[in-house]
Amino acid sequence: MKFIDRKQELSRLMRATRTEGAGLVIVWGRRRLGKSRLLTEWSKQTNGIYWVADESAPSIQRQYLAEALHTAFPGFADVPYPDWTTLLNRLSRDARQAHWRGPLILDEFPYLISGAPELPSILQKWVDREKREGGILLALSGSSQRMMMDSILNAEAPLYGRAEQVLKLEPLLPGYIGDASGMTSPQALLDFYTCWGGVPRYWELATPFQDRHREALDELVLSPLGVLHDEVERLLRQEMPSAIPLRPILDAIGLGARKSSEIAARLQTHATSLTRSLHQLQQLGYVHREVPYGENEKRSKKALYQLADPFLRLWFKAVAPHRGSLRTAPKAARLKLLDNDWAHLRADAWEDLCRLAIPRLGLFNREWHTAGRYWQGNQSEWDVASSSLDQAAIILGECKSLARPAGQVDIERIVRDLMAKRPPSTLDGGNQILEYVIFVPELGKTAVSLPANITIVDGNRIFTALKETEE
Repeated sequence: MKFIDRKQELSRLMRATRTEGAGLVIVWGRRRLGKSRLLTEWSKQTNGIYWVADESAPSIQRQYLAEALHTAFPGFADVPYPDWTTLLNRLSRDARQAHWRGPLILDEFPYLISGAPELPSILQKWVDREKREGGILLALSGSSQRMMMDSILNAEAPLYGRAEQVLKLEPLLPGYIGDASGMTSPQALLDFYTCWGGVPRYWELATPFQDRHREALDELVLSPLGVLHDEVERLLRQEMPSAIPLRPILDAIGLGARKSSEIAARLQTHATSLTRSLHQLQQLGYVHREVPYGENEKRSKKALYQLADPFLRLWFKAVAPHRGSLRTAPKAARLKLLDNDWAHLRADAWEDLCRLAIPRLGLFNREWHTAGRYWQGNQSEWDVASSSLDQAAIILGECKSLARPAGQVDIERIVRDLMAKRPPSTLDGGNQILEYVIFVPELGKTAVSLPANITIVDGNRIFTALKETEE
């Protein structure tokens, strides 16, 4: 798949390359998000050296790195290096003679730390010296988020606070699905996002199937031979230390437990014992903590937990509970399992997209805060809620993931349902303007009439908005 998006991340990396005295860059995030691809693109544009660590012994790792450096500094691999300090000192000398400033990119850095726990302290002194003397720019990257946080991003870590750029990669914006796949239909784009979220590796595997999402899911995920059939277990196991002990919480959420008390009941434990594990899963990007729009995120006691990624939600619905039956089930039976949950998964994905797009749509000629979902006691629930930056207006929205173009009859029904709801009492201060929005993936060709205070946003507008903007 061609290199797409990541304009802001690449811009920041290029800026670090041009900055005098820049010494360290950190790039991290969960697996499959394209960190290595981003770093190799950066390396190509800057004449840098990109190297990937593995799980070998430290002496072998140093030899492998020396071989990579040998291409830029002839003779570098001709001698053994008894320790990391010796290798780094030699690199500094050779780089100065060649007037080379890097970047030197060490990917999968946690593998190096696991074999040489002293390495962060050694690099601390080396980075400080190189920065002071205008030497090499070092970039460290890793997919083991727990080790990256503990060994580099923790306030007690030797390298903490030394990086000019700390980039945590997030999933690709959904607006780039069309660029990656060539698809243009908003229905097909929504189906694709429902399956694969914003994970570049999944996009790469799925794009050959185009809009045949059911075939792609069966081939890649549902079939026991599919490359993504064991994906979640693989992701958790590859964390350092392994995140497999956190798996039961994900299973409980996947089965429908949303409150911490419900998750605890599923696991037959106390809710207070889950606090740390839920926080870890949020840091790892596997779980999202949601509070009613307008409430304080830290103090709210109404928090609900959801699997953060569409692919995770699909995997825990269609694969995790059915591992045994999927082993022997024919294709038709596997697809039936998928179909049982597809409408719900698609609806959740559509709501995600609509909320994500709100600050980018320029609705009602205003700027809007990040949107959320609203629920409170016996009050009406709203799929989308947001307030304008000037606090003069509130958006309330309904998301309908219709698999067909929405016609006048559909819109009239949605309008009736929308107007039957009461605005949130805790958001409406009495003076704000209430603006209503209906979100549907596709509109029919027949013109639709609406009340003056309601507007429609379709999938074309959503996916157009969800592309990266300039910093």
